[in-house]
Amino acid sequence: MTQRATAVPANASGTRKTSPGWFKSAVFILACCVGGIALSPPIHARSIHDLNMDQPLPSFITPVTTFGQRPDWSHDGKKILFLEKTSGDVYEVEVATRELTPLTHDFVHEGFTRALYLANGDILLSGARRFDRDNPHAHRHQDNAELWVLSPGAGKPPVALGVNCREGPSVSRTQMKIAWALYDDFWLADIVYDAAGVPRLEGRKVVLTADRLPAEGTWHIEAQNFRPGKEHELIFNMFDRDDNFLSETMGLDLRTGDIVNYSRRPDRYDEPEGIFPDGRRILVESSRHRHDYKDFRNFGPIDLYVLALNGSGDMVRLTFFNDDERFKASQGVISDDGRFMAFQISRTADTTGYGYGIMLMDIEAYTRTYGIKLP
Repeated sequence: MTQRATAVPANASGTRKTSPGWFKSAVFILACCVGGIALSPPIHARSIHDLNMDQPLPSFITPVTTFGQRPDWSHDGKKILFLEKTSGDVYEVEVATRELTPLTHDFVHEGFTRALYLANGDILLSGARRFDRDNPHAHRHQDNAELWVLSPGAGKPPVALGVNCREGPSVSRTQMKIAWALYDDFWLADIVYDAAGVPRLEGRKVVLTADRLPAEGTWHIEAQNFRPGKEHELIFNMFDRDDNFLSETMGLDLRTGDIVNYSRRPDRYDEPEGIFPDGRRILVESSRHRHDYKDFRNFGPIDLYVLALNGSGDMVRLTFFNDDERFKASQGVISDDGRFMAFQISRTADTTGYGYGIMLMDIEAYTRTYGIKLP
């Protein structure tokens, strides 16, 4: 189906002179684009079918799965790692064939809330040892969520690293180095393996404490990315849970301790997500276009923006699913060649991280067709 662009975004605030015509209603039929995926055993996760979208997607956005959330690219760009659901199993999907491989079906576990590729191809997991059905959100809380290393295909359960983590850790794409937040302190360590191939943390140290955050009030932190080409800098999220989830995209120089505010809008929700491989820009979940909208928390009515990491604060809106207030795009990650974005669609009312399937965007075709110029 051929779509015609009728408009383009205008500025970093999210306001537009016009907008791409197919985003007007922001509702789509996704299931019609996905075929040949057999799911066995049954997957009790949110599905694209549950969104009841009623218009087809344009050619440059393609469903990769009909379920799942929180994607991460393999280093060769051929596979996407993702969670079945929050506190669920971990899967890998081959982009070319859409073939699914479950990675956590051969051992007993209580579900995982994060899964990220390490530099050597192993997988860093976050998850608790116990899942309480009466209090499911406790599973992802830093009091309970631990970090683990899984070696796919080894036929063994993951190995616990002996540390807890707030939300998601940060993983280097080139070194066996990770960073994570715990009670508003940032920790840094290397993952090393003993002679038997058992992983452990080495050189663990605190690199940022809460008292050094450049903001007053009840701000908290979450690790996000080591900056490509400048891996001495850690990109992180600084957020204020008590002020309707305001959020800033920040950078920490691990050599000097200097902190930079890249989004430069402490009165908005701008949470960093996937970083571009050249390190010059980063995806940001933002509700600038619907700040403090109705009764939603600010992490609700979001779309994906692109933020320049040059200190200018320049930011351009990339997706427009939230033009229909029922839907949002989130959890965007960029392939290592910079050509594609994997992301998810969900309902605006859903809490952070929940998704209904993994989507794929051809960035160059998308931005060219709709006249979007990245900062």
